[in-house]
Formats: sequence, C-alpha cells, structure tokens
Amino acid sequence: MSPYILATLLFSLGLGTTITFASSHWLLAWMGLEMNTLAIIPLMAQNHHPRAVEATTKYFLTQATAAAMLLFASTTNAWLTGEWNIEQMTHPVPTTMMIIALALKIGLAPVHAWLPEVLQGLDLTTGLILSTWQKLAPFALLLQIHPADPTILIGLGLASTLVGGWGGLNQTQLRKILAYSSIAHLGWMILILQFAPSLTLLALLTYFIMTFSTFLVFKLNKATNINSLATSWAKTPALTALTPLILLSLGGLPPLTGFMPKWLILQELSKQDLAPVATVAALSALLSLYFYLRLTYAMALTMSPNNLTGTATWRLPSLQLTLPLATSLIATLCLLPLTPAATALLSF
Repeated sequence: MSPYILATLLFSLGLGTTITFASSHWLLAWMGLEMNTLAIIPLMAQNHHPRAVEATTKYFLTQATAAAMLLFASTTNAWLTGEWNIEQMTHPVPTTMMIIALALKIGLAPVHAWLPEVLQGLDLTTGLILSTWQKLAPFALLLQIHPADPTILIGLGLASTLVGGWGGLNQTQLRKILAYSSIAHLGWMILILQFAPSLTLLALLTYFIMTFSTFLVFKLNKATNINSLATSWAKTPALTALTPLILLSLGGLPPLTGFMPKWLILQELSKQDLAPVATVAALSALLSLYFYLRLTYAMALTMSPNNLTGTATWRLPSLQLTLPLATSLIATLCLLPLTPAATALLSF
C-alpha cells in the first residue's frame, strides 16, 4: 500500500475517534464511528486474500448494522424526549437499544460472533488496530450513557466473561484465541462501568498494553497457530522466556500488571453487594487462564530435545522494530506496584 494512502487512512482513523470523543450530539458521534469503520476497511482488505475479503465484508455488515441501530436509537430518543444530547438518554427503550448497538460495535457477548471470524482473516497488525483502537470510540459513548437499571450491563459483562472463557478453550488459531481474550476482557470492563467508570478506563488501558505486547510477540515470531509457537525458542530464546509471563499477565495472575484491574474490579463489585457476580467473574477468569496456559505450554515446555509439534520454519532475520515491544513488555510485567498510585489518581 502506498505510504500516502496509508497515512490518509490512519489520519481518518484518528479523526473519526476524535470526533466521537469530542461530540455531545448523537449525529456527530455516529459520523465519527462511520469514519472509523470506513477508514479501517481498506486496511483490512489490503492483502486481497479471499479470507481477508470475507473478514472485511463481515466486519462492514456488522458495523453497518450497529450504526443503523445506533441512529435508530438516537432518533427514537429524540422523538420521545426531544433531546439529541448524548448525556440526555433518559428513556429506557432507546437507552437499551443504544447499549446493544454499542455492544455489537465492540463485540460483547451475545453479539460477539463476528469478532473471532473477522480477526482470523486479518494480518496481525490490522488485528491489533481492530482489538485496541477500534474499541475507544464506542467506549467513550458507553461511558456517557447512564441507564437507570444496571442489570443489562451486568448481564452483558457476565455473558462476555463466560463466552470469552469458554470460546477460547478449543481454539488452535492464535488470532481467534486473542479475539475470545478480547471478549472476556471487555466483559470485565462492562461489569464495572456503571459503578466505577474510572476502573473501566484503567482496565481498558492495561488491556491495551497487554494485547499490544501479545500481538507484537506473535508478529515477531510470524506465529498464527499454537503449533508454530513451539519453534519460537530457536528464533528468539530471550523473548520466548518472557512471553509466558505476558500470557499469564493477560490471564490476570499476580504479581503481573493484569492482576491490578481484576483485583480492583472484584473489590468494587463486593462493595456494591454483588458478591455472586464477582464470584462468577472470578471463576470465568480461570477458563481464560486455561487457554493462556496452553499457549505457555506450547512455547516453553515443547522445546528440544522433545519432539516438536510443528514444522521448523526458515529462520530469517526480523525487520520489526523491537523498542515498542520492549516498552510494552516492561509495562505488561511490572506495573502492579503502581496500584496505590493508580487508585489515588482514579479517586479524583
């Protein structure tokens, strides 16, 4: 792809998200989301592979459906209340429709089925943009909607954590595993959205850091399925030793960064007298942890002299910059001691 076209598309991606961030009117927010969708579509289809074209088509159809639903919800709200302002979603019917539309945008269960299929058809770089940047604009809108009854958000959150855990168990493709991981993490964020929006932002930030590290590791190793991870020790031994820690951080184990949002979210849910919800969420984290441990096993415990489970690929020097990976890797592993500082900042 021409660097000028790439720069234009990336600028449009950033502009679409910024417009949605800055908007207080539903039509302007919708316009930002549409710009976002239209800017990423050429990036998704740039390989001209049938799988990539299929993924792009699925993505376009789901995002168009969500955008139409969002527009319908906002016009219904304007008809019922006379308000176009994002903060003025007071009627339960358009509020519920809007939450479902935004859930479809980001891939929350039970409207999640498109995400693993789309992510599987993309290369890792575009998959990273889809898993991180594309979640920002819908989350900015979700943070501004305040439903009178938090039941729908808790239902979506619990469904997502359970589906994200169960769905990833029998997968062998890394991109599908990362898609289910994304669904599970989004579930944790939605659970706490109504009670502590600042904790949602903290969970989103840590999810971005950990996902960025994971995608870059897989990109460096050119790995797309579990079997290809088994030969990564020969290419990058030091990184292969650290990758299990990244995966365990994604799973939320102490003393790694991924433990911080889970710990604070469970604490807040307990304070809100939602102990059963906290229990189900904590148990669903065990499901996710299982498939992270599968990846860890493939990387760290199938080394020589054991029989390799994959065919060794030709070892070519990687041209990928390692500074972004090194920075995000340190953040993925070492931010837990900053929890008191994070809670102090979030309390303002």
